[in-house]
Amino acid sequence: MLTPADDTLAIVACTTCRFTPDRRENDDGERGGAAFAAALTAVRDGDPRYAGVAIQRMPCLFSCTEHCSVHLRAPGKVGYLLGRFTPDADAARALLDYAVAYGRSEHGRVPFRQWPQGVKGHFIARVPPAGYVTDS
Repeated sequence: MLTPADDTLAIVACTTCRFTPDRRENDDGERGGAAFAAALTAVRDGDPRYAGVAIQRMPCLFSCTEHCSVHLRAPGKVGYLLGRFTPDADAARALLDYAVAYGRSEHGRVPFRQWPQGVKGHFIARVPPAGYVTDS
Protein backbone atom coordinates (compact mmCIF):
# COMPACT_ATOMS: atom_id res chain seq x y z
CA MET A 1 0.00 0.00 0.00
CA LEU A 2 2.94 2.36 0.56
CA THR A 3 5.40 3.20 -2.20
CA PRO A 4 8.79 4.62 -1.23
CA ALA A 5 9.42 8.21 -2.31
CA ASP A 6 12.38 10.51 -1.82
CA ASP A 7 12.20 12.27 1.54
CA THR A 8 12.87 15.71 0.14
CA LEU A 9 11.14 18.99 -0.63
CA ALA A 10 8.10 17.74 -2.52
CA ILE A 11 4.68 18.59 -3.81
CA VAL A 12 2.55 15.46 -3.61
CA ALA A 13 -0.21 15.90 -6.17
CA CYS A 14 -3.49 14.03 -5.90
CA THR A 15 -3.99 12.51 -9.34
CA THR A 16 -7.67 11.68 -8.83
CA CYS A 17 -8.92 15.11 -7.75
CA ARG A 18 -11.79 16.73 -9.53
CA PHE A 19 -11.11 19.19 -12.36
CA THR A 20 -13.42 21.83 -10.85
CA PRO A 21 -15.99 21.75 -8.04
CA ASP A 22 -18.61 20.74 -10.63
CA ARG A 23 -16.61 18.53 -13.03
CA ARG A 24 -14.56 15.40 -12.45
CA GLU A 25 -12.68 15.61 -15.75
CA ASN A 26 -11.75 18.03 -18.49
CA ASP A 27 -13.08 17.68 -22.03
CA ASP A 28 -10.40 15.07 -22.78
CA GLY A 29 -11.46 12.85 -19.86
CA GLU A 30 -8.45 13.81 -17.71
CA ARG A 31 -8.93 14.29 -13.97
CA GLY A 32 -8.05 17.71 -12.60
CA GLY A 33 -5.40 16.29 -10.28
CA ALA A 34 -3.63 14.54 -13.13
CA ALA A 35 -3.77 17.73 -15.21
CA PHE A 36 -2.39 19.77 -12.30
CA ALA A 37 0.43 17.25 -11.70
CA ALA A 38 1.33 17.52 -15.40
CA ALA A 39 1.28 21.35 -15.22
CA LEU A 40 3.48 21.31 -12.11
CA THR A 41 5.97 19.00 -13.82
CA ALA A 42 6.05 21.04 -17.03
CA VAL A 43 6.58 24.34 -15.21
CA ARG A 44 9.20 22.82 -12.90
CA ASP A 45 11.09 21.25 -15.78
CA GLY A 46 11.04 24.52 -17.73
CA ASP A 47 12.61 26.71 -15.03
CA PRO A 48 15.85 25.93 -13.17
CA ARG A 49 14.61 27.84 -10.09
CA TYR A 50 12.30 24.91 -9.37
CA ALA A 51 14.81 22.08 -9.90
CA GLY A 52 14.93 21.24 -6.18
CA VAL A 53 11.19 20.61 -5.89
CA ALA A 54 10.09 17.01 -6.44
CA ILE A 55 6.66 16.43 -7.94
CA GLN A 56 5.28 13.20 -6.51
CA ARG A 57 1.95 11.70 -7.52
CA MET A 58 -0.53 9.61 -5.58
CA PRO A 59 -4.21 8.79 -5.93
CA CYS A 60 -6.52 10.51 -3.46
CA LEU A 61 -5.37 12.75 -0.64
CA PHE A 62 -8.87 12.42 0.88
CA SER A 63 -9.55 16.10 0.22
CA CYS A 64 -12.55 15.23 -1.90
CA THR A 65 -14.62 18.28 -0.95
CA GLU A 66 -11.97 20.33 -2.76
CA HIS A 67 -10.37 19.99 -6.18
CA CYS A 68 -6.77 19.92 -7.41
CA SER A 69 -5.29 19.27 -3.96
CA VAL A 70 -1.63 18.84 -3.09
CA HIS A 71 0.45 18.18 0.01
CA LEU A 72 3.59 20.31 0.34
CA ARG A 73 6.18 18.65 2.55
CA ALA A 74 9.86 18.53 3.46
CA PRO A 75 11.82 16.73 6.18
CA GLY A 76 11.49 18.39 9.60
CA LYS A 77 9.03 21.03 8.38
CA VAL A 78 5.35 21.64 8.90
CA GLY A 79 3.51 20.36 5.83
CA TYR A 80 0.50 21.92 4.15
CA LEU A 81 -2.54 20.60 2.34
CA LEU A 82 -3.61 23.05 -0.33
CA GLY A 83 -6.40 22.82 -2.88
CA ARG A 84 -8.92 24.55 -5.10
CA PHE A 85 -6.32 25.20 -7.80
CA THR A 86 -6.99 25.62 -11.48
CA PRO A 87 -4.90 22.92 -13.17
CA ASP A 88 -2.83 25.28 -15.30
CA ALA A 89 0.65 26.80 -15.58
CA ASP A 90 -0.20 29.97 -13.62
CA ALA A 91 -1.38 28.02 -10.57
CA ALA A 92 1.59 25.65 -10.91
CA ARG A 93 4.03 28.57 -11.00
CA ALA A 94 2.49 30.18 -7.91
CA LEU A 95 2.65 26.91 -6.00
CA LEU A 96 6.23 26.27 -7.10
CA ASP A 97 7.23 29.81 -6.08
CA TYR A 98 5.75 29.15 -2.66
CA ALA A 99 7.47 25.74 -2.48
CA VAL A 100 10.87 27.35 -3.10
CA ALA A 101 10.29 29.86 -0.26
CA TYR A 102 9.00 27.02 1.94
CA GLY A 103 12.10 24.96 1.18
CA ARG A 104 14.34 27.84 2.26
CA SER A 105 12.40 28.41 5.49
CA GLU A 106 13.65 26.97 8.77
CA HIS A 107 10.51 25.12 9.87
CA GLY A 108 8.13 25.51 6.93
CA ARG A 109 6.70 28.90 7.87
CA VAL A 110 6.81 31.43 5.05
CA PRO A 111 5.96 35.02 6.02
CA PHE A 112 2.60 36.02 4.51
CA ARG A 113 4.18 38.96 2.67
CA GLN A 114 6.23 36.43 0.66
CA TRP A 115 3.26 34.33 -0.40
CA PRO A 116 2.51 34.48 -4.13
CA GLN A 117 -1.01 35.73 -4.77
CA GLY A 118 -1.83 32.43 -6.44
CA VAL A 119 -1.60 30.44 -3.17
CA LYS A 120 -3.58 32.80 -0.96
CA GLY A 121 -6.92 31.23 -0.10
CA HIS A 122 -5.76 27.74 -1.09
CA PHE A 123 -4.56 26.46 2.29
CA ILE A 124 -6.75 23.72 3.78
CA ALA A 125 -4.65 22.28 6.61
CA ARG A 126 -1.20 22.25 8.12
CA VAL A 127 0.37 18.97 9.16
CA PRO A 128 3.10 18.76 11.81
CA PRO A 129 6.20 16.78 10.90
CA ALA A 130 6.55 13.32 12.42
CA GLY A 131 7.49 13.54 16.08
CA TYR A 132 6.52 17.22 16.52
CA VAL A 133 3.62 19.57 17.07
CA THR A 134 3.73 23.32 16.55
CA ASP A 135 3.69 25.90 19.31
CA SER A 136 2.09 28.64 17.24
